[in-house]
Amino acid sequence: MSEASPRAVELAPGIVLGGGGALPIVAGPCVIESEEHTLATARIVAAIAARLGVPLVFKASFDKANRSSGASFRGPGLDEGLRVLAAVKRETGLAITTDVHEPWQCERAAEVVDLLQIPAFLCRQTDLVAAAAKTGRAVNVKKGQFVAPDDMLKVAEKAYALGNRNVSITERGFAFGYHNLVVDMRAFQVLHQAGLPVIFDVTHSLQLPGGGTTTGGDRSFAEPLARAAVAAGADGVFLEIHPDPDHALSDRTTQLDPERAERLLASLLAVRRAVQAGTGYSFPSLADRSPLPSGKE
Repeated sequence: MSEASPRAVELAPGIVLGGGGALPIVAGPCVIESEEHTLATARIVAAIAARLGVPLVFKASFDKANRSSGASFRGPGLDEGLRVLAAVKRETGLAITTDVHEPWQCERAAEVVDLLQIPAFLCRQTDLVAAAAKTGRAVNVKKGQFVAPDDMLKVAEKAYALGNRNVSITERGFAFGYHNLVVDMRAFQVLHQAGLPVIFDVTHSLQLPGGGTTTGGDRSFAEPLARAAVAAGADGVFLEIHPDPDHALSDRTTQLDPERAERLLASLLAVRRAVQAGTGYSFPSLADRSPLPSGKE
């Protein structure tokens, strides 16, 4: 039996996900709160990545279009958001990603960012995936909380059909009853068997969705979930970092402060080294897997 290996994809120039290489980090604040705040956070995150020696894609959203309440802060919008992200890229030299919600936004965003992100709730929207793929930028699709891991190959194939094979999947947990998410660690191997490299979204896997005017969460589980995901085969890590999480304008219960984030990332690199050193165990290939129970006696 042998562990499945995903194909390598280039998230941004010089930053490769999958193929057994480095552990890229996608990190930054949840949403653009201001130009000053975004630039300051980018410099903090860049310094962390430099100290740890990991490839970094900086992320921040120009619009949080799926907030629990219409009264919640959404961000500055496309025009101002892209202006801020362009400033971050110019001032820091970092690769950039942001999420797009409608097909018409993709071409505009691709003029600034290196990696286009499809939100989980929109992962099956064919027109959106196609518009992102047509830009020629790498596309990172967040797996919906309602989608089985192996069904994400069909999503990737929508981009492949348009000639764009730089597609990655982000695992962010799946709905487990109301107001709860769990992470199925088998998902990493299942996605690898489909040839797809996988990023683990630490932040959003901690969410307790709905149940009030804002989405809750529990950041106390960040370390165990992230370490388990890397041990299970995650090829990269997505992590929202905020200088003052408790006063963030979005995802305040799940973002990490820079010091804690750096300690976590350092521990993930240690886990990755241990896994790569080998333990004498190989994950089963797809052909070796037992069929899932049918539910029949």
